[in-house]
Amino acid sequence: MFLKFSLRSNCFQFSGAGGGNDIQWCFSQVKGAVDDDVAEADIISTVEFNHSGELLATGDKGGRVVIFQQEQENKTQSHSRGEYNVYSTFQSHEPEFDYLKSLEIEEKINKIRWLPQKNAAQFLLSTNDKTIKLWKISERDKRPEGYNLKEEDGRYRDPTTVTTLRVPVFRPMDLMVEASPRRIFANAHTYHINSISINSDYETYLSADDLRINLWHLEITDRSFNIVDIKPANMEELTEVITAAEFHPNSCSTFVYSSSKGTIRLCDMRASALCDRHSKLFEEPEDPSNRSFFSEIISSISDVKFSHSGRYMMTRDYLSVKIWDLNMENRPVETYQVHEYLRSKLCSLYENDCIFDKFECCWNGSDSIVMTGSYNNFFRMFDRNTKRDITLEASRENNKPRTVLKPRKVCASGKRKKDEISVDSLDFNKKILHTAWHPKENIIAVATTNNLYIFQDKMN
Repeated sequence: MFLKFSLRSNCFQFSGAGGGNDIQWCFSQVKGAVDDDVAEADIISTVEFNHSGELLATGDKGGRVVIFQQEQENKTQSHSRGEYNVYSTFQSHEPEFDYLKSLEIEEKINKIRWLPQKNAAQFLLSTNDKTIKLWKISERDKRPEGYNLKEEDGRYRDPTTVTTLRVPVFRPMDLMVEASPRRIFANAHTYHINSISINSDYETYLSADDLRINLWHLEITDRSFNIVDIKPANMEELTEVITAAEFHPNSCSTFVYSSSKGTIRLCDMRASALCDRHSKLFEEPEDPSNRSFFSEIISSISDVKFSHSGRYMMTRDYLSVKIWDLNMENRPVETYQVHEYLRSKLCSLYENDCIFDKFECCWNGSDSIVMTGSYNNFFRMFDRNTKRDITLEASRENNKPRTVLKPRKVCASGKRKKDEISVDSLDFNKKILHTAWHPKENIIAVATTNNLYIFQDKMN
């Protein structure tokens, strides 16, 4: 499924995590086939680093999970970190059919979340629209030999022929990575699951669909607790849906969920068993000058992420990224425009359904830089300390030796400069919806349709 290409001389500069040093970002790898004819099943639908950053998981619309492992650093090549190579590939979900509702259930992987490593094995949660699975990924490099009642090829021996007893021993074998489903959490969601989030107690997790949020215990599969239910008695009175939900990274009783109306609700499970009454409501008043037919659509929040410190949270709507201080509800402390030049194109984006695209966002390890995707395979970074921002492109065409990958600029109107791209020439079929940032290092992964690009920094 994945082919590997590597190059290390394409660089762009951006402010460092502390705002003082300049980082040279370098192209590292791209995974995926080069063909223009992309199979629907190969389109990447989620990207997630594990807690150490050693493993990087992707899920696709075909229900597969591909895990990449970072190789050990090569000490003879100080300019390079270890590459990510395929570690394990397995089929997480299969297409299903709900006979009661006459509905097809897609195998597409909506979200992957890693559990912290407790022993030699790794565990992750993966979900499609209806079913969440807990997977164990383990290594085996030894096999038992010398059974008394079994031949080496697995056939059973006649017990009457056994005249001596021997002690079985373990022999070395080629490394084998096994993925096995340990728990299957099903039949708890009427609507499509859009989020899963593991609690900081590492015993429970939440799953959210359009109208409800459920709380699960990782050891119990046959029941969950409904902690949010916004479904009205009469569905004709429905005015908003849940778009994303996440647990606080430090406080195990606190979680947030965002809505299609652009609001974020913070709830505390200590207050009541059913958290329909929020503790805090984060909402920015709408600018009347920007009011239009599309205002409600573009204000819908597609992703919400707590900072690693737990002090802030980031939300992504169609045109912007906002940083909220948990202590201030009335407006965000920072707002970054991702592609404001598209405001004049909302009508055509509505007609081709791009206005409903759900872009994700992510923090770097120190919470000083945020990243999110855009169209034309562009992705954006915003430095919170220096207030600098940059637009970069994930493209195979830039992978020429010893060439600098320059920041890209989009010309919204007027005369276009030499290095600028006209907003009319942007390819809206090429989009970066899913991004991930290594938790400890400046390594990023961005998904473009069926390709996974990996970039890394190179300190001056």
